[in-house]
Amino acid sequence: MSLIVSVRSEWKALWPIVRNGRNLLLLSSGALLIAANWLTFIYAVTEGHLLQASLGYFINPIFSIALGMIFLRERLHGWQWLAVLIAASAVANLALHGAGFPWVAVSLAISFGLYGLVRKKVNINSLHGLTIESILLLPVALLTLAALPNSKMTPSTWGLLSLSGICTAVPLLFFGAALRRLSLSTLGFLQYIGPTLQFLVAIWLFHEPLDHAKLLSFLLCWLGIAVYLADSLINRRRPQPVADEPE
Repeated sequence: MSLIVSVRSEWKALWPIVRNGRNLLLLSSGALLIAANWLTFIYAVTEGHLLQASLGYFINPIFSIALGMIFLRERLHGWQWLAVLIAASAVANLALHGAGFPWVAVSLAISFGLYGLVRKKVNINSLHGLTIESILLLPVALLTLAALPNSKMTPSTWGLLSLSGICTAVPLLFFGAALRRLSLSTLGFLQYIGPTLQFLVAIWLFHEPLDHAKLLSFLLCWLGIAVYLADSLINRRRPQPVADEPE
């Protein structure tokens, strides 16, 4: 009985959001963008391109900063400009000296960057936003499962897939909440933590080859992070406005 009451309560909270055409359009766009991001990342992992996926999430903050400046009128100051230029040079180095165009990296950066911008534009609770996005993607997921050829998946495989969904949903909840509290530029550079861990996993666990072009690009990205963080510490007297999470 308590479960029914809880579901009804949540539906009452979601219904005004769903009825708002602008919110529904933005959340639908966000659902498509995050689905594209997930599919590209899964492809990168299964096909042995985790290093390129890691680089894509290193590129993403640059793209997020550009989106913040263009659409949200955010401004960089001091050494932050140098940090952006250093990170941009890392991308240029890989494009010029890497083995072909890094489409996996670029796709991941663009899809997640645009997802962040869309969620920044929707003034709703992060949990409600992710719930609606999941509901919108559910029919597509079910149709995809029905259309795929039958594969004999073991219960342990289904369990791991379910666990991966939880491991994806929790960071997205935190990401949606952080979008309400931080500028897109600052959040973009904080996202360097994730791809750094992916880089270490690719090298130490998956033993992917690391050529000189990729290594130089990663080193430039880390240098950009150091410059950005140093500037942030020096200019701590400049408070960043904080927005409360919508109910």
